Amino acid sequence: MRKVQRVELLDYQTYGDRRGEIRNQIMELKQPRRVHAGEVLTFLFENAETVKYQIQEMMRAEHIAREADIQHELDTYNALLGDEGELGCCLLIEIDDKAKRDELLRAWRKLPQHLYLRFADGSKQAATYDAAQMDDERLSSVQYLKFKVADRDPVAVGSDLPELRVEAVFTAEQKQALTADLTS
Repeated sequence: MRKVQRVELLDYQTYGDRRGEIRNQIMELKQPRRVHAGEVLTFLFENAETVKYQIQEMMRAEHIAREADIQHELDTYNALLGDEGELGCCLLIEIDDKAKRDELLRAWRKLPQHLYLRFADGSKQAATYDAAQMDDERLSSVQYLKFKVADRDPVAVGSDLPELRVEAVFTAEQKQALTADLTS
């Protein structure tokens, strides 16, 4: 997958001037890449444009102008993207009740090991995940995932954790967006 390059980024002031227009374009781009599985899991599949938006938002919010700091943001956010033949995504575990969220993030500590992408041929690919997003007791409500796809056709994403068995079958629009991301 294509990574964001420094030359693509606007300075934070110019970005601020164009932010409304850019934000509308990105929200439209993100819509088919947002996949809800069950009531609490949301997979946000990323591509170079969505990551570029996140970098620009950080540069704007923090008034980042130094080249070393911009490069740090590029490196950090580009790491969310999959490499060639991979899809990268951010998983949000959305539980509003704070006490219930804490309880479930402890109970579901092994969730990242049970996340998968299912393909048209019925095979599944387990996610690779960032172990820093959990400790010995609980996992973070935000997980960074990658799925090796190669030349297979992804049709669903889900969890086979015994306490949280959910799967979302991709719509035609979602499949088209993810396939486009794999070929960019």
